Amino acid sequence: MKKLTIGLSALVLAFGLTACDQPKTENVDNAAETTQNTTTESVGNPADVKADGGTFAMPGLKYGYADLEKSIDAKTMEVHYSKHFLGYTNKLNEAIKGTPMEGKSIEEIMKGLDLNNGAVRNNGGGYYNHNLYFATMSPNGGGQPSGALAEAINKDFGSFDELKNKLAEAGGKQFGSGWAWLVVKDGKLAVGSTANQDNPLMPNQSISGTPILGIDVWEHAYYLRYQNKRPDYITAFFDVVDWNAVAENYSKATAK
Repeated sequence: MKKLTIGLSALVLAFGLTACDQPKTENVDNAAETTQNTTTESVGNPADVKADGGTFAMPGLKYGYADLEKSIDAKTMEVHYSKHFLGYTNKLNEAIKGTPMEGKSIEEIMKGLDLNNGAVRNNGGGYYNHNLYFATMSPNGGGQPSGALAEAINKDFGSFDELKNKLAEAGGKQFGSGWAWLVVKDGKLAVGSTANQDNPLMPNQSISGTPILGIDVWEHAYYLRYQNKRPDYITAFFDVVDWNAVAENYSKATAK
């Protein structure tokens, strides 16, 4: 009986050693595949995100949530667009329902805003700001602007690098939540920042003008990947800026 027990023990040990030697690589591969699938399945389709109804709708995206992964992770993009942006849109529609603002453009609402109207200030600002933010990013972004926008940047800032430095400084030094802006005012470019969901179209801001690029520096825009390293997020943001879209905004702003 003792011999039989020893023999079985040896067999179990041998099998265990063989099993430990073989599947390690396969298990790692399976784990990696599971993680990849989970990441893919955990984000939805931006085209499925719809406002509850009202004057303003979700504008849609030119890309998927994961397409800006080199700079902004897919989960952040999904939560930012489908939760924060959608929330501002729905609450704006509620706030203007039955008022004269219901028939106005978002730009008209921002310019004529009563800053004491907190619901429209916060949610209208959130709608306008995020609309611009998501529209001026692209998987093929980065690089440098060209044409009339590039000429204006060189004229008003000295160089493209100096523009980036000023935007990074404006966003990095903004205390708490807010935005860094590139605006057109009186035909010239300027950089500044605003708090919360305020923007340069609103009255009595530290910077005024027509925004052509906005960098969201609320924590919900970057915290999952960058934690407290806001400057790293801003640096990475420049790799996904769609300068063609910014140039179109510049053209429209200077044509007014």
